[in-house]
Amino acid sequence: MNPSQTPTRPRDYAALSAGFGALLGALLLASRDKGDEPVRPEELFSLGIATFALAKLVSKEKADAWLREPFVDEGEGEPEPRGTGLRHVVGELLTCTRCTGVWSALGLVALRVTHPGESRMVTALLGASAVNDFAQAGFTWAEARTNAEQARAAQAAVAPSSG
Repeated sequence: MNPSQTPTRPRDYAALSAGFGALLGALLLASRDKGDEPVRPEELFSLGIATFALAKLVSKEKADAWLREPFVDEGEGEPEPRGTGLRHVVGELLTCTRCTGVWSALGLVALRVTHPGESRMVTALLGASAVNDFAQAGFTWAEARTNAEQARAAQAAVAPSSG
């Protein structure tokens, strides 16, 4: 879509940014009485992996299509944001795993700061899901590579040898 035809206005993006800023501000206030490091540096990797899994779940997986449905048309081809204004902006957010990842990180860090025990359980669950995603992708890649090698070997065995 031509940027001049985008069904949004700067204030639509500003509203979304203001919402994020308000939530971030609330998180900062909530973290004031949690000590010097409410989130320890060694937790960043597990929170990052959990954020990846949550963003992928919200943006891509069929299980959360109900969440995207009011904002995203998921017909044939790539998902497209619906409507105009703030609805369209939220649709853009929900179709972008990196954008959704920022909001997911905010939610997971907020959970960590306000409910550390529950956060560890959610982070472990989402982290295990992300490791599964990487393992499945690796398996699919290895399987495709093996199949391609077997096909090349079979083709070479059938081809007449020149000599």
